[in-house]
Amino acid sequence: MTSMLTTPAGRRIAYHKTEGAGPCVVFLGGLKSDMEGTKAVHLEAWCKARGQAFLRFDYSGHGESSGRFEDGCIGDWHEDTVAAVSALISGPMVVVGSSMGGWQALLLAKAMPERIAGMVTIAAAPDFTEDSYWAGFDDAQKATLEQDGFVELASDYMEPYHISKRMIEDGRARLVLRAPLTLDFPVWFLQGTEDTAVKGTTAIRLIEHADGPDMQLLLVKGKDHRFSDATCLKLIENKVEAVLDAPKVS
Repeated sequence: MTSMLTTPAGRRIAYHKTEGAGPCVVFLGGLKSDMEGTKAVHLEAWCKARGQAFLRFDYSGHGESSGRFEDGCIGDWHEDTVAAVSALISGPMVVVGSSMGGWQALLLAKAMPERIAGMVTIAAAPDFTEDSYWAGFDDAQKATLEQDGFVELASDYMEPYHISKRMIEDGRARLVLRAPLTLDFPVWFLQGTEDTAVKGTTAIRLIEHADGPDMQLLLVKGKDHRFSDATCLKLIENKVEAVLDAPKVS
């Protein structure tokens, strides 16, 4: 059954929490995705089978949570993430971030590094509002954004994205690839070579930019942005387990 949490900002966040041994595995979904996605539900079942604590939730404007997607931004969803893990989890956590959730995982690591025991990202999309959206806008789209406050962008995976001026401007305050990024815990970055939404160059840029004692990047031939077939799900399991079992970094 879905539970609800009211954040300090007054947003209602829907979540599912599984009790178990720590560190708690926290799944952070992608843009316009929700906690009922294949990867989130599969990882929950895997954690239950091994007695591992697990948390999945919907950002505001996503899934069963309050608000409209069109009104949200990276900062709002970061606040939702901080509120959820602060209220619902005590102790260390292993964060699994998919696409935009990878950016959220990195923001969470900057906000509370002492709580992160490890991280796995899947097609992480840090800074995409600036490096993908804004950088890809032509003059007409920029003019539309300024005049109307939003533009519509086609997606290979779902209906068009409604991208607001607020999302672009807020994203600039949340960039993680322009300043030092220290990840003092075991990290696996997973990336499909056939991903058309997040290019492999983003994954390489991320691992080259970040600083940490135990970071690895796995490029998987032929896999796309969904990264949710049986092979990919098994890889996610394996890398989450590797992070959970990794010796603590001194």
